[in-house]
Amino acid sequence: MIDGVVTKDLVRLPDERGFFEEIIRITDPFFKEGFGQMSRSSMHTGVVKAWHVHKTQTDWWYVVQGTIKAVLYDIRSHSATYRELMEFVLGEKGQNVVVKIPGGVAHGLKVLHGPADLVYVTSSVYNKDEEGRIAYNDPEICYDWTRGMPITNKNIT
Repeated sequence: MIDGVVTKDLVRLPDERGFFEEIIRITDPFFKEGFGQMSRSSMHTGVVKAWHVHKTQTDWWYVVQGTIKAVLYDIRSHSATYRELMEFVLGEKGQNVVVKIPGGVAHGLKVLHGPADLVYVTSSVYNKDEEGRIAYNDPEICYDWTRGMPITNKNIT
């Protein structure tokens, strides 16, 4: 686990009408950085968005529809998990969680099953000086975005 990355398991309460699910509340310990902005990204199957990084801003990601592979890479040289990589499969065919991504952790995604809708909250409003980009094929990270969904017990039928 990359230092500072946290997941929150969600509780889905179904009934004959559908379901109710609470995503984030202000009293969540993992939401201490607070609210700045909420955004939505809608993407098609196969789309890759990588790599993105913030200096200090925290992101919270939740997939409403579809399935994505979210990949995180720690570029904080002072971190105990410097250069560690994490993968999550999120959404309808993955984990039903919210992922907290701290500043200094590069993040990207690949849409495995679309359309996919990612709703994300940030701890501050958009600021171009806070934003950073790293090429999807960065040789230091060396991540293969052409790989498919990881095989886990959840994917075996």
